[in-house]
Amino acid sequence: MPILDELIAALRLATIEVVDLTAPLQAETPVIQLPPPFGNTIPFSLQEISRYDDRGPAWYWNNITTGEHTGTHFDAPVHWVTGRDGEDIAQVPVDRLIAPAVVLDFSSEAAADPDFLLEVEHIRQWESEHGSLPDGGWLLYRTGWDVRSDSQQAFLNASETGPHTPGVSVECARWLATQSPLLGFGVETVGTDAGTAHSFDPPFPCHAALLGAGKYGLTQLQNLARLPATGAVLIAGPLPITGGSGSPCRAIALVEHT
Repeated sequence: MPILDELIAALRLATIEVVDLTAPLQAETPVIQLPPPFGNTIPFSLQEISRYDDRGPAWYWNNITTGEHTGTHFDAPVHWVTGRDGEDIAQVPVDRLIAPAVVLDFSSEAAADPDFLLEVEHIRQWESEHGSLPDGGWLLYRTGWDVRSDSQQAFLNASETGPHTPGVSVECARWLATQSPLLGFGVETVGTDAGTAHSFDPPFPCHAALLGAGKYGLTQLQNLARLPATGAVLIAGPLPITGGSGSPCRAIALVEHT
């Protein structure tokens, strides 16, 4: 049987499960908040054009207003100054939108410490148990943060010192960018960097290192708890916005059940 026919048969028989990793995109979707004088994105909104009425008797449709980095979204290299000469979102090769993925689960650590940082030694320990990171694949970093996604306040978890959300250390960000075989890094939080990364040296190391290396970010993922540590295939579908720095996207995973 041809490989694609086998895939369709497996999907119909549910021996391959499709897991939605995407947060619903709505007015309540949390968005990052930067302090003055920096500009901020706008929340998602719908503007009705017609709904089976005199504006259009047989159809319903809307205009949408949102930012490129709202909800579950894909960061292209050009999003950061270190990747300014890299790909915009429309230039990301489509064959890179389907890739193997592994899940590193540090939800317990993040529950105990919202400022928890992933270190290279954590990844090395995971590799000793599960094998090498996938060449040309994704590392999905589970922190359990998706349970907060129905509340802007809980999701950003900000205090007078700024937001407090888990992320990666400076050393780990550099390692992921320059020494790992990965093409991208995915998280459940509002961005790939820790909430306190503005105070790191250099600041926002995950954005700076990964995007500067021509790699990609995926943020505000959900349902990583439903994925195995290894063996999933990630499909990410951003809009091909010409000149865009990123895009809201539908992210799904294929998981084989034997």
